[in-house]
Amino acid sequence: MKKGEIVEGVIEEVKFPNKGVMSLDGVRVEVKNTLPGQKVKARVQKKRNGSAQAALVEVTEKSPDELEPPCPASGVCGGCTYLSLPYDKQLSIKQVQVMKLLQQGLDEAAAFLPEDDPHRKVFSWYEGIFSSPKIYGFRNKMEFSFGDAIKGGPLQLGMHQRGSFYDIADAGDCVIVDADYRKIVQTARDFFARRNIPFYHRAGNEGYLRHLIVRKGAHTGQILVDLVTTTQWKDEYGSEEEVLADFAKALKDLDLEGSIAGILRTRNDAIADVVKDEGTDILYGTDHFEENLLGLTFEVTTFSFFQPNSYSAEVLYQYARNLITDAVHHMEEDGSRKAPVIYDLYCGTGTISQMVSSVASEVIGVEIVPEAVEAAKKNARRNHIENCTFLTGDVLTTLDTIPTKPDLIILDPPRDGVHPKALPKILHYNVPYILYISCKPTSLARDLPAFIESGYVPVKGASIDQFAWSSNIESITLFTNNKTDINDRFNPDVVKSDKIID
Repeated sequence: MKKGEIVEGVIEEVKFPNKGVMSLDGVRVEVKNTLPGQKVKARVQKKRNGSAQAALVEVTEKSPDELEPPCPASGVCGGCTYLSLPYDKQLSIKQVQVMKLLQQGLDEAAAFLPEDDPHRKVFSWYEGIFSSPKIYGFRNKMEFSFGDAIKGGPLQLGMHQRGSFYDIADAGDCVIVDADYRKIVQTARDFFARRNIPFYHRAGNEGYLRHLIVRKGAHTGQILVDLVTTTQWKDEYGSEEEVLADFAKALKDLDLEGSIAGILRTRNDAIADVVKDEGTDILYGTDHFEENLLGLTFEVTTFSFFQPNSYSAEVLYQYARNLITDAVHHMEEDGSRKAPVIYDLYCGTGTISQMVSSVASEVIGVEIVPEAVEAAKKNARRNHIENCTFLTGDVLTTLDTIPTKPDLIILDPPRDGVHPKALPKILHYNVPYILYISCKPTSLARDLPAFIESGYVPVKGASIDQFAWSSNIESITLFTNNKTDINDRFNPDVVKSDKIID
């Protein structure tokens, strides 16, 4: 086997996030964007130490589990890795991936745990994966890109094609959003196509249309639409003010199940293909929408972080709240006479802070995005919660400025996990409980040895499928250094439920 060679085999497993593995003559070959059971041809890109990486050339035989996908863009769009599999098969794949990653993390920390410690085995505390209560039409935020499917082709509005920086797969029939999203996408695409207004070409740094962000409250039906453009408007397009007004009217006139709360235009002249706010104008309504979760109301703006699946977010937050409530109860049994001070680090718009505020004397949230902090403060006032304080800053440096020390810590870091320099500071507080919510299981697995070396063990955890059909999975774990809880209070047997895959 050498670089450039075409090899053929059957995918035996898929490593997180989307690396299929096949064994050929004793060599483990990784092929991205493949499914278990598929027979594939792939071109070897690199080989070393008994393993190789290869690029998919062709699926010569489908997996026995594959079905006809419900979306015409499946396999072209880079969004839904598992759309051709039954949903329970997808959950099983993700659960196995998470358990393998976490076991690897535990194995790295084995030197810090006795050989007979049950926490050395992930199945002793990991409870499985919770399914998404809704698997189609569940997204409450989508970021669509303007472009074309082939160079010089008609205007498209959708997601980047798999493996492409430029080509766009049309999202007019996307199944992870509801009918309102599809109507808005189709209307926006046709509106600008009729007027021959060009999309932004990064190669030449020229063009006007960049992205369309659509957010919708699953429980309120309120919709926020934000058109992201450059400032490169040309007179030949007509009056920018009139065109944007006509665009807003076209959206307002749509027959939607929900209701449009606001239509915005955000300016972005950055060369990179990212959504950057360089100024936002309100074309209609307000600059936010509202969403309800577990009895609380949250105001969400275009760029504030909010879980993208409201249905699964409620599962996640209920699980987190139960774990925190149990932990606080155990602390009280151990002699704590007051409700604890809880740090909510990487708090975003303060959703978890407010969810657990009823069992805390004070919740102190830290978030680096100023807009998210302002939203958190507004949301707390809206929900009549007075014991939450939100601070703007990087967790690494802001921790040094907080005079009140925590009794319990919640971590909900971005996808790359806790900053390596911040983690020792967090562990040094030596609180009896730390709740870690991880967007990527690799981040949690990476940090497991540091927790265990510091005297913490995982006592309960699970995964929540927030991103149905994609390769992503959210995980949540409660750590403790309370020896009583480790030995007596937390049952090491796996808890079963109708929402967990066996």
